[in-house]
Amino acid sequence: MSLSALKTFKNPRAKYNFEGRSCSITGVGSYVPARVVTNADLEKMVDTTDEWITSRTGIRARRVAASDEYTSDLAAHAATRAMQKAGVKPEEIDLIILATITPDMPFPATACIVQQKIGAYRAAAFDIEAACSGFIFGLEIGQQFIMSRTYNTVLVIGAEKLSSIVNWTDRNTCVLFGDGAGAAILQNRPESHGLLTACMGSDGQKADLLSMPGGGSRCPASTQSVAAGLHFLRMDGKETFKNAVQAMHNAAKEVLRRCELDITQIKCIIPHQANLRIINAVSERLGATPEQVFINLDRYGNTSAASVAIALDEAVEGGKIVRGDLVLLVVFGAGLTWGAAVIEW
Repeated sequence: MSLSALKTFKNPRAKYNFEGRSCSITGVGSYVPARVVTNADLEKMVDTTDEWITSRTGIRARRVAASDEYTSDLAAHAATRAMQKAGVKPEEIDLIILATITPDMPFPATACIVQQKIGAYRAAAFDIEAACSGFIFGLEIGQQFIMSRTYNTVLVIGAEKLSSIVNWTDRNTCVLFGDGAGAAILQNRPESHGLLTACMGSDGQKADLLSMPGGGSRCPASTQSVAAGLHFLRMDGKETFKNAVQAMHNAAKEVLRRCELDITQIKCIIPHQANLRIINAVSERLGATPEQVFINLDRYGNTSAASVAIALDEAVEGGKIVRGDLVLLVVFGAGLTWGAAVIEW
């Protein structure tokens, strides 16, 4: 949709931000590790089959980082590519927001380590933790700094090394997850609406559906916690599936309502890449066509906070999204958390 056509629709931010600037994504980048682990590889590790994994998840392969390749490394590679595409130098970055559930260490923030690796020494830097919803949460947080004129250039990254917290003997979870990172540069682009609106939500009553019990103040690392497998990801698959479909559908409908848009006016829908059945169920409820929905789940699996960011970069690189198109991002993650955003590209 052209910019002139978009102007006939409602920008829900306008009535709240009379002096604010719009915030656009001016560059995206992604990075995945070199090692590919296929379903055939997993057949040799756990009691599973390629047919079982593919039919239930849509995943055929995932990337796994090397033992000496950390979340900060994946994030730095993705950030560098986004900066190059946006024409931004390290010294121009004002703020780095890194979304992850697999930081290099509990502290300092992995964003600070990324700052050092990319040479963005004048930037403030911090991590956020909203699991698979983290990238959209990061976009919405970063946008506030652009709109308020506090900062001119914000780097938002979603990065995960989920292979470090996956139990590779648990066939129900190890088949689902992969490693990777995606990044976006946020700036004001004159005459562009950019990020039109976003919604975020959480339900802590369902926090136990997807979690890693060990490693925090509730259950510090010990011989007993390691032996009990408390430092591995745990998931109630059936309940997570049910809640994911409902939350993603509701979030998508809410952002479309705010902008007074119909799903047919969205050029590209990028859902969280967790499970093909979830994606299909949400798409069907929204009335979306297969041509509208971008999917790379089969090649990467669920990369949590990196998922939507990697897909967004690949959609842009593949020509699925061009300037002026309307894009819908929609996610769901542990917490429980969820979110959606409408963007004029």
